[in-house]
Amino acid sequence: MEKKCYICRQFHTAIYSNMEKPKTKSGIIAEYYSEHYNELKAFVSKRILYASVAEDIVQDVFLRLLSSDKMITPITMPSLVYTVTRNLIYDYWRHRHSVEEYEHFLVHNGTSDDLDVQSVYSAVEINEILERGIARLSNKQQVVYRMNIHEGLQVSEISERLNLNYKNVENRLGAARKEVRHYMERMLA
Repeated sequence: MEKKCYICRQFHTAIYSNMEKPKTKSGIIAEYYSEHYNELKAFVSKRILYASVAEDIVQDVFLRLLSSDKMITPITMPSLVYTVTRNLIYDYWRHRHSVEEYEHFLVHNGTSDDLDVQSVYSAVEINEILERGIARLSNKQQVVYRMNIHEGLQVSEISERLNLNYKNVENRLGAARKEVRHYMERMLA
């Protein structure tokens, strides 16, 4: 009996010493990145026309995963990667569609005689108008609005950072967006 226990202990020691230690989140992401980068780039390249944009999207996927607070394991990693990738591709095409609509509007609603330098706002002028609109907000609304616009944070992330109730942040952001939108419409009309 004593010999059997010794054999059992040796067996368990051999098994547990060969088991891998748990990997960190960044380790799991780095390993997946090195093994599947080309595969993911090919996936994005089939859906995006430009190789440089595809590379940027792939990089953004892994940056988002690194900054994510979601639980990441080797099992969940492929699903997360392809979900984030798909969403970034959709965002890219939505942005392209908006740009094309605006270009179409400019081409069909104004001829070169109608559009002169003074009739089109420059990006600097629009940014100045936006900043004046933000300055009209309360300090609490300004903080939430800037975190959303400039840092790209979601309501849940802002509420965690500011240690505020989710609904409170959501209401502040909604009111701020509405106020800035109305101000921009008045100033650009």
